Amino acid sequence: MDKTLYSIFHGKNDPNQPAVIVPSSAPIACTLSYPQLLDTIRDFSSQLNALVPGLQPGDAVAISYLNSLEFVVAFLGTGFMRLISAPLNPAYTEDEFNFYLEDSKAKVMVVPRGAANDKTKNAAIRAAQKQGTVVVEAHWDGKAIDVVALASNKSARSTSRVAPSFGPRPDDVTLLLHTSGTTGRPKGVPLSHINLATSMRNIIGTYDLSPKDRTYLVMPLFHVHGLVCGLLATLLSGGSVVIPQKFSASHFWKDFVDTGCNWYTAVPTIHQILLRNPPSQVPPIRFIRSCSSSLAPATFKAIEEHFKAPVLEAYAMTEAAHQMTSNPLPSRGVHKPGSVGLGQGVEIVILDDKGNPVEEGEVCIRGTNVTRGYLNNPKATAESFTKDGYFRTGDQGKKDKDGYLVLTGRIKELINRGGEKISPLELDGVLLSSPGVAEAVSFAVPDPMYGQEVHAAVVLKDKASKSEAAVERELQAYCQTKLAKFKVPKRIYVTDIMPKTATGKIQRRVVSQTFFKEPAPAQAKL
Repeated sequence: MDKTLYSIFHGKNDPNQPAVIVPSSAPIACTLSYPQLLDTIRDFSSQLNALVPGLQPGDAVAISYLNSLEFVVAFLGTGFMRLISAPLNPAYTEDEFNFYLEDSKAKVMVVPRGAANDKTKNAAIRAAQKQGTVVVEAHWDGKAIDVVALASNKSARSTSRVAPSFGPRPDDVTLLLHTSGTTGRPKGVPLSHINLATSMRNIIGTYDLSPKDRTYLVMPLFHVHGLVCGLLATLLSGGSVVIPQKFSASHFWKDFVDTGCNWYTAVPTIHQILLRNPPSQVPPIRFIRSCSSSLAPATFKAIEEHFKAPVLEAYAMTEAAHQMTSNPLPSRGVHKPGSVGLGQGVEIVILDDKGNPVEEGEVCIRGTNVTRGYLNNPKATAESFTKDGYFRTGDQGKKDKDGYLVLTGRIKELINRGGEKISPLELDGVLLSSPGVAEAVSFAVPDPMYGQEVHAAVVLKDKASKSEAAVERELQAYCQTKLAKFKVPKRIYVTDIMPKTATGKIQRRVVSQTFFKEPAPAQAKL
């Protein structure tokens, strides 16, 4: 069994089986079979080789691109050449691009055609110039891919080219992503071919993915959720991936139906948007996957009722090459609201801070999909693994009587109010159960008496006709019927938009910084 990304193309010679479909909502719609996709990857690789001679195994190639055929081709092409792909969010600031390019030591950055003329991309170009990174533009014209070196404006099609050989090895690092930075400076996470291939096979096994399946990709490919589950696992299974340029509620259902999709994976935010923008007629959906953020039981129930499909909540991390646990398909067992399911190809244990098994504690995992450690950060690596090789996720959880994992909080995000440890996930769930609340995030703020106090921010389903103070009082009264008094948020902020990452994940630290302004210390009187 091949343990590299190249195994995606083993035995896939059917010219009629689509690998990638770019729908009509995108600027250039197209469909590529597996043989056509592999030919396009070879073409891209030979052009990159000609424009940037001297690339060596282990060199990093940054890819700053929205979801597209070009992204897929650039990612797989670099991996097959034994290079490291370092996907970057095109919306980053110049400082962020500088950090990621410097940390990855990227030799090349792939950007869309016209990036230098697009003000939104200038940050990437400026950072690349500062870091000495070669910038190339890649563009699919509907028939072929063209790669141009930005500095010289030289097209690889005008140079003599030799197609590089594809010989990736299982232990080669092929993907470099960074943690979201919720607990500090982002840490680089190197993932090898075998890490990714293992995760891909685990996902296929969890959902019985086959060539008959077709997914609509709504998660960004520059993050592990969309890349590994949406794209790579689907391709390894022989299925088809429909790739719009970006998620749009107005295009989702038409594209989904027109292209014959039967499943999708997304964060709760996207599920909620789709619930507010339902199709005129619900198409057949085999299952809906939810991951990257906790799904409120009320939202779970609403999705199943409206879309007539099982909702399978999963639990994943970048360090695990995405999936660690998932609720099973109905044919294989019960899928439980409020649980992230059973271990999928990984060992799951609950340990205390000394590494001893406990009923409720830190969720720790072990498996071939897990990274060997952080990039150039031996201290963080040592702190993140137990002596038995289990990776410490930083999440608090417990297993129910059936072995299903229930997350109860983020260990570094637990609110410690006068010695009482409060789970923000519990508070989020209570606030989300209030009929008028669409989104809710609770968090800790400094308090001179208790050390930490509980605050929360909410987005209402309908714009309130009442004052924020009145909404706050009503929600506090509601929480008092569900929670011990010490858990009730002292302040509840009402907002129209909740700060999120590019994948729709809510960072409590950012929410806290947005809504809570710590009072300045009093001036001493002279």
